[in-house]
Amino acid sequence: MELKIYQDKNEVAQEFSKYFAEKAKGDEPFHVALSGGSTPKIVFDVLAKEFGTSIDWKLVHFYWGDERCVLPTDDESNYKMTVEHLLSKIEIPEENIHRIKGENDPEEEAVRYAQVLKDELPGKNGFPQFDLVILGMGDDGHTASIFPYEMELWKSVNLCEVAAHPDSGQKRITITGNLINHSKTVAFLVTGASKEEKVGEILNCDGACDTYPANLVAPTLGDLVWFLDKAAAAKIREGQV
Repeated sequence: MELKIYQDKNEVAQEFSKYFAEKAKGDEPFHVALSGGSTPKIVFDVLAKEFGTSIDWKLVHFYWGDERCVLPTDDESNYKMTVEHLLSKIEIPEENIHRIKGENDPEEEAVRYAQVLKDELPGKNGFPQFDLVILGMGDDGHTASIFPYEMELWKSVNLCEVAAHPDSGQKRITITGNLINHSKTVAFLVTGASKEEKVGEILNCDGACDTYPANLVAPTLGDLVWFLDKAAAAKIREGQV
């Protein structure tokens, strides 16, 4: 595991964008699972503005780690946010954009999207593999759309599951733990003082805890990198950094 700590969320966005651009170099397809949230929104702005013409977007394939069960035109849609802040500003083939259809029946869409992942992602040891999974983390320690009260979804044998927000009950489609941990690289983007408690708990326990879904992110074949700002990293013990 590698920790990268920066001054604020804007610096996190700048440095992660550079990291993304470096990862996307080469002449092979680059398969990425995107996250929603405020920090990815800033990252997408930076990618579009500063790397829009230098990355070969024909080789980049975008997927989503989770999506709310809403129309793609809804303001809560992760897909809509990505369109507004990145996809509408770069030259990327439409066939490289593999969205979760939040407007569909949730159970049927989880099955459909799992098949998309099987069909589109390269396989490693007979299992689909992302090159990069971008994750956020909620104040409650959830990641993707797997919440602490539904920890069993993390270990599902299915690539995708239907989750529900613990407060609103809103349904969401989410990828599951085996797929996340089979990735070549997983990158957390976590910023803000509201995250400091859970970041401290998770990173101070040396991987021995399983209290929160974010605790369970541990790629078996690749790298785990945390991109944090100083506010989110405030309670990480000295020696962990």
